[in-house]
Amino acid sequence: MHAQAPDRPIATSSLVLAALSTVVEWYDFTVYLYLSTVLARVFYGGGRMSLIATLGGFAIAYLLRPLGAAVFGHLGDRFGRRVSLLGSMAMVTIATLVTAMLPTHQAIGPAAGWLLLVLRCVTAFAVGGEYTGVVAYLLEGAPSGRRGLVTSCAAAASEVGGLLAVAVSAATVGSLDRAALDGWGWRIPFLIGAALAAIVLVARAAMEESPDFLRQRAQGSIPARPLRNTLLRHPQAVARGFAISALGSITYYVGITYVPAFLSTLGPLAEATALWLATAAALVVIAVTPLVGALSDRVGRRPILLALAVLGAALPLVMFGWMATGSAAQMVTGALLLAALAGAVSAVGAVATAELFPGEGRLSGLALGATTATAIFGGLAPLVAQLLVEQTGWTPAPGAMIAVVALAVLPVLWRLPAAAQAASASSP
Repeated sequence: MHAQAPDRPIATSSLVLAALSTVVEWYDFTVYLYLSTVLARVFYGGGRMSLIATLGGFAIAYLLRPLGAAVFGHLGDRFGRRVSLLGSMAMVTIATLVTAMLPTHQAIGPAAGWLLLVLRCVTAFAVGGEYTGVVAYLLEGAPSGRRGLVTSCAAAASEVGGLLAVAVSAATVGSLDRAALDGWGWRIPFLIGAALAAIVLVARAAMEESPDFLRQRAQGSIPARPLRNTLLRHPQAVARGFAISALGSITYYVGITYVPAFLSTLGPLAEATALWLATAAALVVIAVTPLVGALSDRVGRRPILLALAVLGAALPLVMFGWMATGSAAQMVTGALLLAALAGAVSAVGAVATAELFPGEGRLSGLALGATTATAIFGGLAPLVAQLLVEQTGWTPAPGAMIAVVALAVLPVLWRLPAAAQAASASSP
C-alpha cells in the first residue's frame, strides 16, 4: 500500500470545499434514480417498458464513468487535482441545467428520451472523474493517522448529496398531484441541483492544490503517461481496487438507490413513501460512514472489508425478502440495515482503494480499477435487479446479486496487505 504523508497541512477550508462539491455532484447524479418512476412517464410515455427504459438509460450513461475517470484522472495526475475537480464540476453544472429545460415525450415524442440519455451520459462522464479526484485529494491532505476518517468523508459527502436528492424528490412528488408533477414539477429538483452546482463551482476555485501533487512537481516525478505507468507498474493494485469497488458499488446501488423503485413497483409503498424511507436510509449511511472510517484507522482496512463481505453474502438476501412480503416494520428494518452495510463498505473502500497506489498516477489507478467496477456493478445493477424480479418473480433476487459479488471478492480481500496504511513514499 502507498500513502504519503502530506508535506504540509492542507487547509481545512479546502477539504471542506472538496467534500461540499461531492455533495452537489452526487445530488445531480442520483436524483435521476430517485425520480425514475416519474421520468419514465415524462420522457418514455409511461408504458409497460418505460421504467426499464429509464433504468437502462442510467446503465448506459454509467458506462461513461470509466472514460470520464480516465480523462479527468489524466488531467489530475498530469496537471493537478484542482484542475480535474474544477473541470468535472463545470460539466455537471451545465448538464443539470440543460436537463431541467428539456422538452418532454408529450411535446416531441421519443426524441425526449434520447436527449435525456445524452445529458445523463455527460453527467456520468463528469462524475467519473469527480469522486476519484476527491478521494485522492482527501487522502493526500489528511494526517497520517486519520486517513480512514478523513477519506471516508468523500463517501459521507456523496451520501449527503443522495440524501438531499431523495428529500427534494420526495417533497416534490408528495406535494404535487400527478398532472402538475408530470407537467412541470419534475424540473424542480434539477433546477435546484444546477443552482447548487454553480455556487460550489465558484467556491471551489479557492481550493489549494494537493500537497502530494506539489511534492511530485518539486521532485520532477509526475508521470508523463499516468494510465500506462499504472497499468505496467501496478496491475495487482488495479485488480484489487476493482474487487473492493465491485462490492461497494453493488451494495450501494442495489441496497440503497434501487430500493425505492423496488418497493413502489411491487406495490407495498407509494412513490412518495418509498422516497421518504430512502431518506431515512441515507441518514443511516451518513452516521455509519465516519465511524467505520475511524475504526479502519485503528484496526486496518482488511479485517473490516472481510467482515463486511461476509455480511454482504447473507444479509441482503434476507432483507429483500422481508421488504417485499413483510410488514411495514420489516420494510423499514430491511432498508436501514442494507443502508448501514452499504455505508460501511463505502467508508473503508474509499481509503483502501486509494492507498493501493502511489501519488504518481493515483487518479489513473482509481479510474482503471475502482471506477470500472462501479460502471459494471453500479450502473447496470438496478436494471439487472429489476429485470430479474420481473422475469423470475423471485423478490429476493436483488439480494442474491449482492451475495454473489460478496462471495466472489472474498478471496481477493483475504489477500490484501494486512497493514492499514504505509507512510513510505513511492516513485513512479
